[in-house]
Amino acid sequence: MATTQNKDYYATLGVKKTATAEEIRKAFRKAARRYHPDVNPGDKRAEEKFKEISEANDILSDEKKRKIYDQLGFYSDQIDPAQAEAYARQQGGQPPVDFGGFDFSGFQGGGAQAGPGTAGWGSFKDIFSGIFSGAQQQHRPRGPQPGTDLEYQATVDFWTAIRGGQARMQVHRQEVCPTCHGQAHTGGPMPCPECNGTGQVTQMGGRMKFNIPCPRCNGTGRTSNACGTCHGEGLVSRTETVEFRIKAGTRDGQRIRLQGKGNAGLNGGASGDLFVIVRTGSHPVFTRLGDDIHVTVPVTVPEASLGAKVDVPTIDGRAQLKIPPGTQSGQKLRMRERGVENAQRPGQRGDQIVTIEVTVPTLQDERSREIMRELAKLNPQDPRVTLFDKL
Repeated sequence: MATTQNKDYYATLGVKKTATAEEIRKAFRKAARRYHPDVNPGDKRAEEKFKEISEANDILSDEKKRKIYDQLGFYSDQIDPAQAEAYARQQGGQPPVDFGGFDFSGFQGGGAQAGPGTAGWGSFKDIFSGIFSGAQQQHRPRGPQPGTDLEYQATVDFWTAIRGGQARMQVHRQEVCPTCHGQAHTGGPMPCPECNGTGQVTQMGGRMKFNIPCPRCNGTGRTSNACGTCHGEGLVSRTETVEFRIKAGTRDGQRIRLQGKGNAGLNGGASGDLFVIVRTGSHPVFTRLGDDIHVTVPVTVPEASLGAKVDVPTIDGRAQLKIPPGTQSGQKLRMRERGVENAQRPGQRGDQIVTIEVTVPTLQDERSREIMRELAKLNPQDPRVTLFDKL
């Protein structure tokens, strides 16, 4: 008879038993990204690990299931929190006992009255029956299972991120199997390989063992043939081209949620979501920081010294920038609302920051050199004086 051992779901997800719901969620997402079959195609060990973390998350992310698991060391749909709490109190402090297949009929009625030295044994049969009241009934079928979320990165060019537009990408996702329609099996019944046709498996319950209905065949001892298309998973992997809209002003690293574009669910469960992390391309002239645009503009010595109006490039085309007299190389000038429109606040724009780069001319003739020498005589100040004053 197949035996189902206790599983440490906390260790599976790598969290402490005191972990919060948010810590459990983050741990599962991190592990799921590492072991997801789409990330590890053909890796059976990764596939088994993904099933383990999914099972652990299913129990620990549900407050009711987690409470039962914490009290009993395992979870069954046939147990409610009140029964689990009563059972946990009943078995506290007792040595390990194997009750697999034991007949408890001798403990019914007066034959099971608790005496001074047998505190708690009189009501044990009632507690046992309450916990596994459905032991002679079929295990309840699993309900709708929602699909898992997917996360992909998509690179869009510089101008699409600024102006908005349509983008597309290839996504590997799970769809409901077209052969079995998500049922995971086809054909007639056969002996269940989990319980060898007995309909019962041994379940560890803290310090004791119990015979419970086999979860694979629902206690019937018979199963159907696994679907040859999905190999009993109910889902198949396929590659799909997904189109999505890029809002004007989308920033690098921004996360876009595409509802229902994740992996398909089972038994009528909703599909997961697809989260797209946008990576924006670069530009040879402009540099984007948030909603601001940075650009370096060269100016001549006369323009920087005397002041001027010069044409500068912006994301909207040419625009004039006033250069104040005495502008130094490296000085930054701000052009308000010449930046990128904010994706969350339409109508609000960033600025363009212009870094001035004063270009020194190469003198080609003697007349130019004479003028430069005359300029030096008229302006004899030493720009390095303040530098030496700081030593």
